[in-house]
Amino acid sequence: MLKLFFSPGSCSLASHIALEEAGAAYETVRMNTAAWDQRKPDYLAINPKGRVPALVTDRGVLTETPAILAFVAQSYPDAKLAPLDDPFAFAEAQAFNSYLCSTVHVAHAHKHRGYRWADDPAALAEMTRKVPETEAACFQLIEDEMLQGPWVLGEAYSICDGYLFTLADWLEGDGIDCRQFPKVYEHRERVRARPAVAKALAEEAA
Repeated sequence: MLKLFFSPGSCSLASHIALEEAGAAYETVRMNTAAWDQRKPDYLAINPKGRVPALVTDRGVLTETPAILAFVAQSYPDAKLAPLDDPFAFAEAQAFNSYLCSTVHVAHAHKHRGYRWADDPAALAEMTRKVPETEAACFQLIEDEMLQGPWVLGEAYSICDGYLFTLADWLEGDGIDCRQFPKVYEHRERVRARPAVAKALAEEAA
């Protein structure tokens, strides 16, 4: 039985969606990051990074969203959540998810997690002010260059789609109207309508 440690409103939603789409047998553990559950000793024993998500498997603990998504896709090949038979296409999926992880998420984090990079109040305020600009630039690139079709990789839904949905759903909270990116907006609403996504969202909202 897989066990996913998640926090509502965080990037762990992407892993939650992937597990649901895969039809995996799993359980969830809700973390309250506002109460610093992720820094408590019991959780640090599971994930010393002190962040979500963490996925406990029978072989050990996996962290980092792109790694968890790839693991789910490869563990449940019948769900067809990644182009597993095409090394180049799979690398494209990994490149997209890596961009979300290393660039888009970091742009967002400058609003809520500026203390990771600075202590000066003026610097923190400037990082927060800059977020709508830097994050919008990321999504403009996705809009113009990265979406290959109705789904991120083209005609087939994949692990990339739930991940893009997760981060695109942060836009309004960061002062950005998602509708200024028509492809991203339509994609976001298309993903939201999927039964597995609705189920994951309902559990996280409970």
